[in-house]
Parts: sequence; C-alpha cells; structure tokens
Amino acid sequence: MLAGVIGLMRALPYRWRVPVGGWVMRRLIAPVAGYDQRVRDNLALIWPDLPKAEVEDLVARVCDNAGRTLAEIYSPTAFKAQVKDTPILGVGLGPILEARAAGRGVILVSGHFGNHDIARAVLAGRGIATGGLYRPQRNPYFDAHFAATIRAISEPLFARGRKGLAEMVTHLRGGGMVGMLIDQHFHSGAPLDFLGHRALTALSAAQMALKYDCLLVPVYGIRQPDGLHFELIVEAPIAHTDARTMTQALNDSLAAQVRLHPEQWFWVHRRWK
Repeated sequence: MLAGVIGLMRALPYRWRVPVGGWVMRRLIAPVAGYDQRVRDNLALIWPDLPKAEVEDLVARVCDNAGRTLAEIYSPTAFKAQVKDTPILGVGLGPILEARAAGRGVILVSGHFGNHDIARAVLAGRGIATGGLYRPQRNPYFDAHFAATIRAISEPLFARGRKGLAEMVTHLRGGGMVGMLIDQHFHSGAPLDFLGHRALTALSAAQMALKYDCLLVPVYGIRQPDGLHFELIVEAPIAHTDARTMTQALNDSLAAQVRLHPEQWFWVHRRWK
C-alpha cells in the first residue's frame, strides 16, 4: 500500500507532492495504522494536562509532518534542489569545518524531528558529503528501494550491523562525517531522561566520538510555516566527558527542540517502553 501511495505522489509536482504526502498520512494512513492513537498516548504521558483540542491539533500536525517528510525523502533530487539555500543557524558549522580541515571525524546527531535528513541534504549541496546510518528493512524489495533513496541524498550509506559499523568506523577515522538518530527505544540502552521520563537510549554515538576523537554535534532541520522550507540548526559540539553524560546532553538538546516545536517530532515511536 505504502509503495503504491508513494508512486502516485511522485507523479505530482514537488510543490504539491509534499503537502499531499502530509494529507495522506494524516487522513488515511495514520488512522488505519494507529499512529494517531500512539501520538495521543505519548502526549498523555508527557503532557497530561494538555487540553483535548490542543492534543488533537498536535495529532494532526505530527502526522502531517511525518507524511511531508516521507514525500521529501522519496523525492531526493527535488528535495535537494528545494533545500540547497537553506540558512544554517547556530555556532556549530565553524567547528565542523575546522574538524574536517584537520582530518577529524564528525558525528551529527539528531532525532526524527522536522525532516531528519535536512543536514545531510544541505551539507551535501555545499560539497560536504555526509554519510548516513540506516536500519535495513525486512522486505528485500522495499529495502533496496529505501536504501537507494537515502543514498541519493548523500553518500556513503551504512546499514546497521557488524559490516556497516566497521565501514562507518573506517569512514570516521579517515576524517569523514556521518549522521545518526538517537531518539528510538533501544532495549539495551542507558536509562536516561527524555522529556522528564526514563527512556532507554543508545550510547553508541557518544562512545564512538570518544573512542575515535570525533566531534559530536546536535543538528535539526526545522520546518518553516510554509511547510516546504527549512532552517538548519547546528548547535555547539558536545564536550567530551563520558558516554552517559554526553548522551544525556543530546537528549536534553532534542527535548528543548521538541518543546519549541512539538508538532515536528515523531511522537509515533514507542519511546518510553
């Protein structure tokens, strides 16, 4: 079903494809898949006093953002052309450029927020290739299509697993840059705080930054009110201390953005199992 919907959307001009993707997710896919109820459940946990009208408004906007993001990621050429002039805000770009000039690896960390591939797309458009880490899909046909789509935004691409991890480590040790997302439940992760509740969080990004002396930088693609444009926020690098402290700083950074723009985070994940 999803593949068919994506195929139909790709027949539309990009300026219509993205909002239609949002509508399809909000009105058709989310109610059937139960995404809307997961958003309600997570909001009830984190902000139990939120008025019902605000909850329903957030449910709609969260699902809309998810659909827009999906449409954008499956339109890599048009997406990169759309975001090539995205303003880069924050103090982190300078340290990134310095690290690259010195041959030091860089790990960009974000969450499923705004559009999580904005940093890779924008930096690739400026000649700064940024690798990506992705989770292989169970369906081989869909996995091949999914991987090719992500790879078209920026290369290299590393699949989760022993082989992909070894390739990513080699890339970082050679002064490369890679993007990672850390906002999903990780069953063997550290019990850290996220939005005021215990959330099992992978320490791997911080552990690699420490082991291979990489810069660890929080980044966020903030969707703008027109629904098509973005701002790229590149925050100051996280100081090297220990993996738990550094990862908690990443959680706190993402939580701050979620509080500012709650409609742009993917509340559908079962983050607080």
